[in-house]
Amino acid sequence: MGNPKAFLTINRKEAGYRPVLERIEDFGEVEQTLNTEDRMLQASRCMDCGVPFCHWACPLSNSMPEWQDALYKGKWQDAAELLARTNNFPEFTGRVCPALCEKSCVLNLQGVPVTIRENEAAIVERAFQEGYIKPNPPHTRTGKNVAVVGSGPAGLATADMLNRKGHCVTVFEKDELPGGLLRLGIPDFKLNKKIIDRRIRLLEAEGVVFKNNVDVGKDLTTDDLLGGFDAVCLSTGAGQPRDLPIEGRDLEGVCFALELLRQQNRLVRGVDIPVEERIRIEGKHVVVIGGGDTGSDCVGASVRRKAASVTQIEILPMPPKDVNPNTPWPLYPNILKTSSSHREGCTRRWSLATKRFLGDADGRLTGVEVTDTQTGAVERLPADWVFLSMGFVHPVHEGLLDALGVTYDARGNVAATTASKTSVDKVFVAGDAYSGASLVVRAIDSGRRAAQAIHTYLKNS
Repeated sequence: MGNPKAFLTINRKEAGYRPVLERIEDFGEVEQTLNTEDRMLQASRCMDCGVPFCHWACPLSNSMPEWQDALYKGKWQDAAELLARTNNFPEFTGRVCPALCEKSCVLNLQGVPVTIRENEAAIVERAFQEGYIKPNPPHTRTGKNVAVVGSGPAGLATADMLNRKGHCVTVFEKDELPGGLLRLGIPDFKLNKKIIDRRIRLLEAEGVVFKNNVDVGKDLTTDDLLGGFDAVCLSTGAGQPRDLPIEGRDLEGVCFALELLRQQNRLVRGVDIPVEERIRIEGKHVVVIGGGDTGSDCVGASVRRKAASVTQIEILPMPPKDVNPNTPWPLYPNILKTSSSHREGCTRRWSLATKRFLGDADGRLTGVEVTDTQTGAVERLPADWVFLSMGFVHPVHEGLLDALGVTYDARGNVAATTASKTSVDKVFVAGDAYSGASLVVRAIDSGRRAAQAIHTYLKNS
């Protein structure tokens, strides 16, 4: 530790967000950055605890104290190398991870944890800027071919790790560009898609092959998949959204959250969406059902699209604001989370159960009837658009997974051994397809573990 008392003398300082009135006019990233001096001072606040709970809480087991110390001392390249040992894509987690590490930081006992996530993003961006990160293809190839189906964080991590081992990796993506929900599910105001493009170019330069617009199971048969590769990793994500099959569900204007987010991300990229297919929110009343991050993303997108009003409702009661005795430190706290999108203008409601959707004679949505779960009071909310954001239940079974004949667990996810092996020979699984919908950081960890299991299998086969 360069300054063992910095946590006593230096206050936590966050980079913060761009002004609301400025950022709601575009889809640029909302988060700002600190200058170099302030960033190094923030890293100095790490106490190098005897028991690093930040390390314990991180699914990737990132070595926070080590790279915080390197950052504080201005050893940016050392910090980047330490970070890259455990995290394939810190430019993603440094932007969209909920920072489990910060919640378990010892300084969070006082509500002022080290700015670990922001420091992580600063390190990797400096590494790209200074050229520390550059293509490093393997010197030799094993002659083994691996197919990775799905190019979200789990698939990319699997491909990256296997490629480093010298295997020939082909990543299949059903959409037009790689990235999975990183590209089409997370709004640009949280993750600029040029950040994904930069990493994809690096992986390609290192030898990973990407084949887009290939729906495996349809465009590529399962026989060709299994016959053409020595191993297969399924990283298709948990793509089956939780529906709300109540009266009025078929009204025009009731959509899944990803229908909005996928379309919006394509519009930002300049894709020409036919006018008749566009979700037109301008001047309309929007209701988002579901209080999680995806719902928050719908809020931010709707505000930028100039909705007349945006209301986000949740069936659960409002969580505590600061401390929840049911989730004590160092556990991740179940407390009220207010995102940058919430601060841009929306009404948040809790303890509301959706009973039915209301519509006019033409079959167009006009409102939502809700019931207060605590008082029983019935209320009607005006709504021209409703976005269902209640999570995902499991991966899509129809098509590839059913055709392969993989076994599912009780929740409908792809069942696997601890070594990521499915019930089908030489077929492995990683990410949300195995665990259910989770975090980017957990998906990366799952991809790394699947890659190790596949590497072991290929060596022994």
